[in-house]
Amino acid sequence: MAPLQPNASGRLQRTHTYPSYAAPSGRAITELVKQNPFAAVVTSTDGAPLATHTPIVFPPGVEPGETLVGTRLWGHVGRANEHWQMFAERPEVLLIFSSSHAYVSPSSYEFTPAVPTLDYATVHLTGRVTVLEEPEENLAVVEQTVQQFEDRRREAWDPTDSRDVFKKILNGVVSFTIDIETESAMFKLSQDMPTDVHARVRDDLREGDHRHPDVADLMDRVGVTCPEGLPD
Repeated sequence: MAPLQPNASGRLQRTHTYPSYAAPSGRAITELVKQNPFAAVVTSTDGAPLATHTPIVFPPGVEPGETLVGTRLWGHVGRANEHWQMFAERPEVLLIFSSSHAYVSPSSYEFTPAVPTLDYATVHLTGRVTVLEEPEENLAVVEQTVQQFEDRRREAWDPTDSRDVFKKILNGVVSFTIDIETESAMFKLSQDMPTDVHARVRDDLREGDHRHPDVADLMDRVGVTCPEGLPD
């Protein structure tokens, strides 16, 4: 088990990150969260941890910088999901964001012996969650969630005519904020491979039988750390 290490705020967190696969920058961490606004929200319990998968978005006007520590994020779950009832007693939560998980075949390496692997990027955030009680706050979270996803489309849907429907379903929704206290990440993107191998893996993920264009795009941005020869 990895030892407990203090982060910049002095809080302890248990994180295992291979040095070869550290996030290339703080900006890369914040952009991964922005581009993948769907997370597992995990709460510690007396038994097994409890997790809910749900959209987690940035409030209006908030643009991620070099770190998410100190940032407030928004989320919501269905009221029938009893997870939210734990937030008052156990406000510390873990958020897990990730890219898709891309299988890397040794056929892209062109050397033997070799072993397959998976490429991916993941971000873990911890913070304190607060339930929003006012209907106006609840509506703002729901509308911002729709807006953030629609902004990713070439032609965004206009929700104006559906606002009354949004209001009618609010009793079935519980919205909340998460104030981020720690962040950690791993970007495992074949960056420890030579340049030519890295390029073949990337091309296979973009054009091969099992495509993961999001991971291929991340590989473009991260590049390589072992440009010559095979890794040790």
